[in-house]
Parts: sequence; structure tokens; C-alpha cells
Amino acid sequence: MKKILREFLPLLLIGMVLFACKEGKTFKVTGNITSAEGDTLYLEHRGLAAVSVLDSTVLKNDGAFSFRQPAPENPEFYQLRMGGKIGVFAVDSTEILRISADASDWYNSFTVEDSPTNNQMKEVDALTRVAARSIAGLEDQHKAGSMDDMAFIGQLDTTLQQYKTAVSKLILGNPSSATAYYAVFQRINDWLIFDPYNKQDYAMFGAVATSWNRYYPDTERTKHLYEFTMNALKTRRKQEQQAQLFENIPVEEGMGLPDIVLSGVDGRKVALSSLDGKVILLDFVVYSADFSPKHNIDLNNLYGRYHARGFEIYQVSFDSDEHFWKTAAANLPWITVRDQRSVNSTLLATYNVRQIPTAFLINREGDIIARIEDYGQLAGELDKVL
Repeated sequence: MKKILREFLPLLLIGMVLFACKEGKTFKVTGNITSAEGDTLYLEHRGLAAVSVLDSTVLKNDGAFSFRQPAPENPEFYQLRMGGKIGVFAVDSTEILRISADASDWYNSFTVEDSPTNNQMKEVDALTRVAARSIAGLEDQHKAGSMDDMAFIGQLDTTLQQYKTAVSKLILGNPSSATAYYAVFQRINDWLIFDPYNKQDYAMFGAVATSWNRYYPDTERTKHLYEFTMNALKTRRKQEQQAQLFENIPVEEGMGLPDIVLSGVDGRKVALSSLDGKVILLDFVVYSADFSPKHNIDLNNLYGRYHARGFEIYQVSFDSDEHFWKTAAANLPWITVRDQRSVNSTLLATYNVRQIPTAFLINREGDIIARIEDYGQLAGELDKVL
């Protein structure tokens, strides 16, 4: 018997060590969900490609639950789901997390105890919900006609900037954290709030990608983030090169410019390129704005002076109210078209329009020779080219 124990004991000890190592590479989620007796609680992984179910349990009267899973290589994202209720949390390696919630007030009561990272993620969620509600309210006012296009653009920008200011502090405070990764990928209406193609927003992605690449190299999530960020950088640099076409005066000859084909007041489509051979003022406006009446009166004076010499105006409206635009544009002597996408038009980004009104003066060869933001300079520019 003693011989058997002597032979078996080393194997037993090795087994215990291996078991202990295996146990050390797990994380545990435990807690209580009240007001949910008989409901099924799921533990799910929020992967890069999809959400996958890891485990589940039927809650009893006390709402107690406990899940154990292999520890991730990097900060990873999981969720507890019960019906349509979802609570997101992060796990950093071998943790024991205690989570509590009241099913009758899920989002306000969902709490990961003693976890600064998850507290910050909850703060990001709260800020995102506030911004989403604010934007939804602005969209409703805009659609109802109680807010004009210019006011909508201004207030939307203010809402987003306030959100970004608050969340940027959390990101830059610890860019290698789960909170930072979680924050840069927040969405409203399926759109990323931080735009990786915007120079200022890109800095947030760059900071997180650099930190994760340093602390969690070669992991799947880090590779995805780094590739996403680098691709955005390449795209943004191409956009910046294109934008220089509209910033630099004069531009290189023969570069040309993106064509525009939109419908006029009579419903027929008119292409900007159809005016080849004329000196063109490409004018971006909003007819419902306060500046519009005086703006068009001033343009009409110039049009009367220069039209016979080969001057034409191609005026693009971003008014959301089609009827208002048609009424205002009906008697104008130049070409007026409307982009029905209004403030969401890609033309604003394509032509790098930072303010309304903005115009570009195009010579007979189709090259941009001036960017017009101060319309008082337009007559002088026309005298040079006509």
C-alpha cells in the first residue's frame, strides 16, 4: 500500500498543479439579478464578428448566478442578457466580478461592483444615451419644420462636440484600457460618433491603437483595431490631398473637379459639366437661411453685368424643404438645383465646404481658380477671368 502511494503521490501532485494553473486562467462572474425569478440569464461574448453565447442559467428566487470562463489575453467585452435587456462589461484577465441588477430597472441598476473600468464604461454609456436622445430631439424638430437647416447643423455640432469633449478625457486618461477601446467605437444610429476619417477624431483612434499594440501585441482585437486605424489614416490622407484642390489657389491645370448632377426646379437634371466653356460660379447655399435674400440680390446684380460675357451660376441648395426651395428659386435667372440629402449631403465633404454660403469660381477650361467665402471679392475675380 505504501509503495502504491509513493508511486501515485507524484502524479497526484502534478495533477493538482496542472489543475491549479488551469483554474488560474479563468475569470468568474457572479452576482444577483432581482425581480427575475424563472428568467434565463445568458453570458455572452461580444466578439469582433458576432455575439456568441457562452453559458446560461435559470434564475431562482434569490436571483443568484455564477459563470466561469477562460481568461482573455487582452481586455475583452462580455454581456449579460435577459430577454431584451443587455448589460455590457469588460474583463481584464483573471478577474472575479460581482454584478447586480434589478430586472425592473435594468439599465439604471446594472452595476459591476468595485471595478473602475466598468464604472467608466457605464459613464460612456450614459453620455451616449444622453447624446442620442438630444440628437433624436433635434431631428424631430428639423423634420417638423420648427428648426431650420442652419440651426439644426449648429446644434447637432454642439451636441457632438460636448459628447466628444467629455469622452475624450476618459480615452486619453488611459488609452490602453477597455474603456478607451469601448468609447471610440460608440455609435448613434449605426454611425460612429468618433469619425476615424476626421483629423481630430482620428487622434482618439490613434492613441488607443498605439497603446493596445504596445501592451497587447498580436492579439486578434489589437490587430483589428490597428488595421482599422491605419486604413482610416490612408483614406483620410487621400481625402486631404483631394481637399487641397479646393483650398489652394490656383489649382493645378487639368485637375478637373467632381461633377454634380442634380434636379432643377422643373425636375430635369442638370450637370455642372454641361456648362463647359463658360466661367462658372459654383455656389453652395441654403435658401431658408437669413442671409439668402440679400445673397441672391447681390448675385443677380453680378449676373446681369457678366452673363452676356459668358458667366453662369450653378447654385446648389441644401434646403430640406423642397417646396420652400422651389418657391424661392422659381424666378432666379441662373441654374438652381437641390440636393435632397440636405445637411447629410456628401457634396459638403467632397468640396470641403466649411460654411454656408461658399462658392468656387471655375474658368472656361474647367479649373477652379478661386474659393469664394467673401462674396465682396467676386466682382474683382470675375474682372480678372472674363
